[in-house]
Amino acid sequence: MRYELIREIYNQCSNNQMRDVFVSEVDTSDPALVMSHYCNSSEDVLEREDLGNGVVCFHLVSHGLRQRFTFTPDD
Repeated sequence: MRYELIREIYNQCSNNQMRDVFVSEVDTSDPALVMSHYCNSSEDVLEREDLGNGVVCFHLVSHGLRQRFTFTPDD
């Protein structure tokens, strides 16, 4: 299945609400398999959120950096 992947990296600076946003397409049978590429420490915290209509959102905290990954099916 093909997904549009939006990766948002939150800025750690106080009073700065900007975030880096990357958009790509991925082919995978399971978005969690793609997330295993980004989780490279036993201290990483990963939470999955199913939003409906096949959209899956992962919240990752890795080395103190907060990120959100949103997988949207490309129909």
